[in-house]
Amino acid sequence: MDMEEYQASPVETGVPSRVQSQTVSNKRQKREDYRKAHKDEGTAELPRKRFYRQRAHANPFSDHQLTYPASPDLMNWAEYYPTYVTEVDESQAKQKPLKRDVTVADIGCGFGGLLVALAPKLQDELLIGMEIRTQVTQFVQDRIKALRNQNIGTGLYHNIACLRANTMKFLPNFFHKAQLTKIFLCFPDPHFKARKHKARIVSTTLNSEYAFVMKPGGIVYTITDVEDLHKWMVLHFEEHPSFERVGKAEESEDECVKIMLIATEEGKKVERNQGEKFVACFRRLEDPPWP
Repeated sequence: MDMEEYQASPVETGVPSRVQSQTVSNKRQKREDYRKAHKDEGTAELPRKRFYRQRAHANPFSDHQLTYPASPDLMNWAEYYPTYVTEVDESQAKQKPLKRDVTVADIGCGFGGLLVALAPKLQDELLIGMEIRTQVTQFVQDRIKALRNQNIGTGLYHNIACLRANTMKFLPNFFHKAQLTKIFLCFPDPHFKARKHKARIVSTTLNSEYAFVMKPGGIVYTITDVEDLHKWMVLHFEEHPSFERVGKAEESEDECVKIMLIATEEGKKVERNQGEKFVACFRRLEDPPWP
């Protein structure tokens, strides 16, 4: 049994079940009250993780009651990047177009450490974090809102946003063909058991979807502390006809790789535990000409 699913019985803890239930209820109420307070658009206080508790991973095959566009043309990006909205006649336009397209996606963005670190470095691009867990998504959204309020007048952090999505099912619903220039896959769930490998974020099928939404010349960045998963990702990308691995020399000079190594919350945990990080980057190749 997964430790997160295990709950000690009253006999084991020596605490009456009624008291335990009341304690859990009080903690839940405190978290809800805290999150409601952070919905204030003017708040500049950074959110605290302990009020956004959720399991480390989510089942990508479950029905998570997600909202997603039927096609990229129906995606309303304006609510995520209000600063970049193009002025249009609201009576005629169904969607408010942006001045530029979203070109960078952090898939499974976690608590948003990479997004926040990349925002000042990629100020000419719009970055989106995509996260399947509800509370974690809310945390990142509140974090970005607070950072924007801390930097009023500078334009900082207006180029990043986060939405809740299951990219293993709906990635092409959000992006047009060849729209993205960068995709980040940072410390994905390793799914150690062989019967769970189908749930890994890198596979032959999913790599074809990454290839579809990526612009030729774009880069997929991967990092993990699990060597077996690293080898799996390298194997599946190298076997895919739309990708080639970026050389070590180029990889080591890439500013995004340098940031990716130190900016994610999971990466910092690996650093504290003196673990090893495995990095691999893959370039989207040009499609061959039609015969």
